[in-house]
Amino acid sequence: MPLLVVGSVALDSIFTPFGETADALGGSAVYFSVAASLLAPVKVVGVIGSDYPVHELDQLAKRGIDWTGVERAEGESFRWKGKYSYDLQSRETLETRLGVFASFRPKLPPGWDQSRYIFLGNIDPELQLDVLRQIHRPDLVVCDTMNYWIQGKRLELLKLLERVDILLVNDTEARELSSLWNIHKAGRWILKHGPKRVVIKQGEHGAIMMDAERTFYVPAFPLEDVFDPTGAGDAFAGGFMGYLARVDSTAPEQMRRAMVYGATMGSFAVEAFGVRGFESIDPTAVERRVQAFVDLTHVPVAEPLR
Repeated sequence: MPLLVVGSVALDSIFTPFGETADALGGSAVYFSVAASLLAPVKVVGVIGSDYPVHELDQLAKRGIDWTGVERAEGESFRWKGKYSYDLQSRETLETRLGVFASFRPKLPPGWDQSRYIFLGNIDPELQLDVLRQIHRPDLVVCDTMNYWIQGKRLELLKLLERVDILLVNDTEARELSSLWNIHKAGRWILKHGPKRVVIKQGEHGAIMMDAERTFYVPAFPLEDVFDPTGAGDAFAGGFMGYLARVDSTAPEQMRRAMVYGATMGSFAVEAFGVRGFESIDPTAVERRVQAFVDLTHVPVAEPLR
């Protein structure tokens, strides 16, 4: 089952204590698509400028990514430059140049309004709402947001939450949105404002999924080499939704499995700069790491204490 993602297609320049890269493929739609395409076909809606390396997108198309919905506009592409601390837990934005992304208005190609699995990447909530107005009866709508929109367009974001099935954010965003420090209370607050579920990413501490009845936790995969956390959250979203689209189900047990696939894709994303962490990854490698996750967290049922 194909996925539809609407988000940014950018060029990133990244500095970490372990190296740097300039004008690498980035943006929420790119990270999401590269991860999700290992599990299901992906259709992308976004915008790029006349300076974007289109040949690199063409190479990624071979993975099952349809870039038909990416508009090519005259002008500069969206560019972001950031620098990470030694522990890779905090970062400083050095430069943001929106370019053609500043006037981006999502337009779905013919037939894409029938898409059933939708991911609304981190863009203006008014644009996210506009996309939903173009979609007919989706089975699952997942959205992301960030502090910028929480602070600047809170009312629009709250309207969006009434229309989505799952909000997928990091712990800082969940706390800011709810004004609650405890992450579980923050999740409960979000659930009261519309979504059926909330997925809260906690970086090296894993991720939790909450609904009205229960909480499910998946750890981060233990890695010896971490180079670049940029895009890990979008890769998580790609693995999460890619799995659900692959099995064409939103049943609770499939949601839990999707969390493991999300964590798996996030772990691949951080092992190299940009999307290079996925260059040598195929479905077999994905399944090996998923099984490693299962082994990591499996607790055999013990005999009752007497």
